[in-house]
Amino acid sequence: MPSTTPAPSDDQSPASRALADAVREIEHHVATAGWDAPVRVFALVRTQAALDAEPSLAAQLSPETLAAAQAQSWHLTSIEQEGLPQAPDLETLLAGLSWPATVDGVAVTAERVVLPPAAEAQMPSDPDEALPWLLAHPDRQDVRLAVGVLREGSTWCAVRTRANDSDDQVGQGPDVVPGLVSALRATLA
Repeated sequence: MPSTTPAPSDDQSPASRALADAVREIEHHVATAGWDAPVRVFALVRTQAALDAEPSLAAQLSPETLAAAQAQSWHLTSIEQEGLPQAPDLETLLAGLSWPATVDGVAVTAERVVLPPAAEAQMPSDPDEALPWLLAHPDRQDVRLAVGVLREGSTWCAVRTRANDSDDQVGQGPDVVPGLVSALRATLA
């Protein structure tokens, strides 16, 4: 899927640009690990605020990151969350998460199988039959979603398909995955 939506432009808010950069960086980082990966969740914090609160963090960041944090008040650092609670699905996992006020936003990556609407309408309603049918369907597409939201309201999504697994083929935009955007927003409430 070609990137038909450009990255945020200079006329967008610094927060929106920083979030888009963070989501693209997270998606690229996760892509380097390959496909068939578990859900991954990231806290997003303003880098300079994190450095002010914990000066020793500077030793873990590159000089480029430190310079960017000084130049851009909304520069974000992503912190992968380990030891997430067990959950039967992504929706249940997200419903159980909440974040302290020191976290400026949250991002998640997840893989999904999608079908064209005409094929989806033919899917068996019995869940025990639906999964094998879906996995065997010739029109199925494996996708990786990377979605981020900020407390101040900005959103950004990146979508990569397994069929077009290339950094220059990642679709992106602020509302590409609205259901996941809403679920992430609820974790910040």
